[in-house]
Amino acid sequence: MDKVVKIAYVLLLTIMFLVSGSVYSQSGNFKVTLDAGHGAHDFGASYNGHVEKNINLAIVLKVGKILEQNPNIDVIYTRKTDVFIDLVERANIANRANADIFVSVHCNANRNTAADGTETYVMGMTKVASNLEAAKRENSVITLEKDYQRKYEGFDPNSPETMIGFTLMQEEYLDNSISLASKIENEFETLGKKIRGGGVKQAPYMVLHKAYMPRVLIETGFISNYTEGNILDSEEGQNDIARAIAKAIISYKSEYFGGGDSEPLIKPSQRIQEHDTENSNQDNIKSTIGNSVDAKKSSSNPSNSDVVFKVQLAVSSRKLALAPKNFKGLTNITMEALGKNYRYMYGETADYEESKRLLDEAKAKGYNSAFLIAYKNGTKIDIQDAIK
Repeated sequence: MDKVVKIAYVLLLTIMFLVSGSVYSQSGNFKVTLDAGHGAHDFGASYNGHVEKNINLAIVLKVGKILEQNPNIDVIYTRKTDVFIDLVERANIANRANADIFVSVHCNANRNTAADGTETYVMGMTKVASNLEAAKRENSVITLEKDYQRKYEGFDPNSPETMIGFTLMQEEYLDNSISLASKIENEFETLGKKIRGGGVKQAPYMVLHKAYMPRVLIETGFISNYTEGNILDSEEGQNDIARAIAKAIISYKSEYFGGGDSEPLIKPSQRIQEHDTENSNQDNIKSTIGNSVDAKKSSSNPSNSDVVFKVQLAVSSRKLALAPKNFKGLTNITMEALGKNYRYMYGETADYEESKRLLDEAKAKGYNSAFLIAYKNGTKIDIQDAIK
């Protein structure tokens, strides 16, 4: 009799799960999981009275409030209060919700209190020392979890490289993750924020590793920097950051899932062909060396259009002479000031197809993180608007 009862119980649970799952999925909405890093006894970084866990939560709640105004977006939070959530559970919350994207929000810190700027990461096995250090800092949170040695068997938070041996589901989502991260960085750049390293970064974060969807981790600024810390801990600063992140998420939804449609236009691991620009820092991580093209094409005349495309090579605090020797032999280099930094660009054309050939040429010269940007009447505009 007990066996029959157990079988009936299992069947009942299965039916309840299937029914609840179908009801949830019928909403057809774009689902966003927002993760406020740290919480409770895990304070994160603390400098000059600024506490990371509180800033992360404040920004996430503001992002969520903006997104919730869109009836076609469902927002899932890993935490809405000051509680501690295991890293793997944060990812599982997103997985159980069948979220379309996962966005984890953090603040950066450095003993060098002059360090500033934002960083946006996607899941990957980088060998860059600074990226591994960042991952090590965030992954160390698992030591605060109960029985973490068993739960994360084989993983050493002090050596993120040990994750390389894990089974990964990253390639399927890498392109989309980079696209989302690039949109976030573009919005931060519009705010005048510094983008450290000139593009999207890759690092083995445990919280990203376990989330099976396009996912990013954002370091919104350095809490250890006196000026930036004050901005991060201010209402105005948090509102600006939240609006930038929300705008990037909505842009991503529009590109991959359509403006108001409830059903995705394409699978999450695919990309709408018409919008295949902003390879957007994708090649910061996946180098794609294109074929070299005739140098004459680098000077296409944009006189027939008020919209032009350029190839962004880098953003640097150094002001360089626009000579070929400083740009691996490339000519037709232009520069514009971005606060205390300088944006260096290659070529100029009103022809989108031609701009992609220029991008290939820049990458062939070694600028693997180059990507396309657009201007209208001298003002930088969204690349998707330019293509349309």
